Amino acid sequence: MKKYVLSRKAERQGRRRQWRQTFAAILRAAMIEPHQIEITHQTIAIENLPVEFQGLRVVQLSDVHHSPFLDEERINEAVRMANDLRPDLVALTGDYISHSRDYIAPCARALGRLRAAHGVFAVLGNHDHWTDGAMMRAALADQGVHVLCNESERIERGSSHIRLAGVDDLMVKRDDLRQALEETYWDETRILLSHNPAIIREAARAGVDLVLSGHTHGGQINWRLLTGRKDRKIARWLRRPSRRLMRGHAQLGSTQLYVNRGLGTVVVPLRYGCPPEITLLEIVRP
Repeated sequence: MKKYVLSRKAERQGRRRQWRQTFAAILRAAMIEPHQIEITHQTIAIENLPVEFQGLRVVQLSDVHHSPFLDEERINEAVRMANDLRPDLVALTGDYISHSRDYIAPCARALGRLRAAHGVFAVLGNHDHWTDGAMMRAALADQGVHVLCNESERIERGSSHIRLAGVDDLMVKRDDLRQALEETYWDETRILLSHNPAIIREAARAGVDLVLSGHTHGGQINWRLLTGRKDRKIARWLRRPSRRLMRGHAQLGSTQLYVNRGLGTVVVPLRYGCPPEITLLEIVRP
């Protein structure tokens, strides 16, 4: 009996030791991963894309969250990586800072170094507004970034054009998709920038071709990877009003959505199974 008790005790101690070692390994990985920017290549096929825009290269950055967790040099590194991809257009999808006005000017200065043939365009996120949305918008504009606030821009190439629209943030209730699409037509190729991917259902009803979003950070910690649970069926998931896509590509009806995992972090400077991301989207005809 005594040997049995001692054996069980040793077994429990072994399991606890193994759990501590596993947890320590995961924590170390989660502290390193925020510094490992990954470039994701995603092809997007759009039915009504003009021939002149075949192969359009769009680079997306999101959720920089310039703060003590992510300094200006790391933003500069991401900018250099983005410029090396030779984008035709750069899309910035919000949350450039986390909580202090002190980070607005240096963040905008770094993002102002982005270069693209058709320009750099941005929308604001909830953290930008919670800090100082007007100041963030002005700082980006001073650096040559076109901030879309419930409006659209006509992007021209040769004799053809597409429309790039942007909505202000849903969480602070400043979004107005109807106004953003007011000067657009259903037969035009329409790409929408929205910080929050929850816009997808409204965008699908409006016939938008592609939505680019951020906001979720991809979850930061990929719990499904840790627990081994399978991903849900995305199409069914997106139709539920309370749900949103955490990361990557999905489609609802004829409207496609890409959710960027972001560069920065909030709450804790940790990521696991969800590295920071720069997305290169190649827009093609099917």
